[in-house]
Amino acid sequence: MQKPTKRILSGVQPSGDLHLGNYLGAIKNFVSLQKEYECFFCVVDLHAITVWQDPKVLADKTREVTAAFIASGIDPKKNNIFVQSQVPQHAQLAWIFNCVARMGWLNRMTQFKDKAGKNSENVSVGLFSYPTLMAADILIYLATHVPVGDDQKQHLELTRDIAQKFNNDFKTDLFPIPEPLIFGQATRVMSLRDGSKKMSKSDPSDYSRIMLTDTADDITLKIKKAKTDPLPLPEYVKDLNSRPEAQNLVSIYASLQNNSLEDIINKYKGKEFSLFKKDLIDLAVSKLEPITLEMNKLKSDFAFIDTVLKEGKDKAITVAEPVLAKTKEIIGFLG
Repeated sequence: MQKPTKRILSGVQPSGDLHLGNYLGAIKNFVSLQKEYECFFCVVDLHAITVWQDPKVLADKTREVTAAFIASGIDPKKNNIFVQSQVPQHAQLAWIFNCVARMGWLNRMTQFKDKAGKNSENVSVGLFSYPTLMAADILIYLATHVPVGDDQKQHLELTRDIAQKFNNDFKTDLFPIPEPLIFGQATRVMSLRDGSKKMSKSDPSDYSRIMLTDTADDITLKIKKAKTDPLPLPEYVKDLNSRPEAQNLVSIYASLQNNSLEDIINKYKGKEFSLFKKDLIDLAVSKLEPITLEMNKLKSDFAFIDTVLKEGKDKAITVAEPVLAKTKEIIGFLG
């Protein structure tokens, strides 16, 4: 089996409206990756159902994520864009990996503890075990690299552990040990109302987040109302560490403009937030408004979206099925 040298797998959940954190933390980076890597971009609807989803909304949001991929600049002719549940090899390999992974590994997953909270006895088994499905998502394509945010590093480590254990247990080199790709200044975008909390669609305040469906007026108002502190912009990047709201806004600006934090601080040091916010509004609107307009156009064209997903599914299965077949052969399953 010929193995890839530079293949990416990454995905976005269709579990709600997309916001700036989804764009800066994931989708924007996908656009740059397609120039250098063979890319598989997945709408991870199997992960979405670890918590309850309205069926009609889930279908709509699956198409919306696909539209966001394309509107942001991902070329469906050059990349595989597909829906996770339409490629059954993901779930089949996940069961095998459930039997490779150890309970102790999963018990250490901090994101499960964060999501389950005090209700851990009543959440779905899927919410606990979904890191093994994530490992299957990656390894079914023999992906060599995975773009990850800060909150996904632990899951990629688990994927690496599973790949290593399978290879060792069965004396094979089938699965690569995928490397992380960590990008930019805003891999973890925080709430506009509280710089200590991640930007989230579940936050009760609409002003905590910028949605990819927001108008220019919405973006303007939300950035104007974004929480800051009474001090001007600092002279040094290290001074942002004790100022979470300032750090968040500067990081967003840097990521939208593809600049470093140092560049932004050098430009605005000593200046008031009123001036900085005005420029951030102009930048955000210029970058996001074209994506929103294109998304809205694509979302209404079900035939086009479904064609893209059908072609992506077929390509994905062509790659995934031989890997699953080889895995079964190695384990000793009858063909």
